[in-house]
Amino acid sequence: MIHDHGPRNTKLIMRLFHVRAKRGCAAELIEKFASTSADVVQHEPGNRGYYFGTGIEADEDVVVFASFWEDLDAIKTRFGEDWQVSYLPYGHGNLIEEYWVQHIDVGAGWHVQAAS
Repeated sequence: MIHDHGPRNTKLIMRLFHVRAKRGCAAELIEKFASTSADVVQHEPGNRGYYFGTGIEADEDVVVFASFWEDLDAIKTRFGEDWQVSYLPYGHGNLIEEYWVQHIDVGAGWHVQAAS
């Protein structure tokens, strides 16, 4: 369970990678997220964690990978000048119809209650 409320000294940023997978490819893409995409962010300076998942029913071909960063500078350090462009590890492209990245300031407060 994660609880975090109130202002922070830093701006926690969520880097949200949206994908519309090719029909029938979402499960394989999730497997790649669990290994390759996780390797792109975990243990990087400023990374606070990540999660990924798929859409439900009509959105079953939607896949997201969210990584959390202590601030925008950490994202820029990891991804360089192209930080606003989706980083696509090798082997992902043939599973994807379209993709884009968003950066969301979640530093003001959030609440997640995960199963234990």
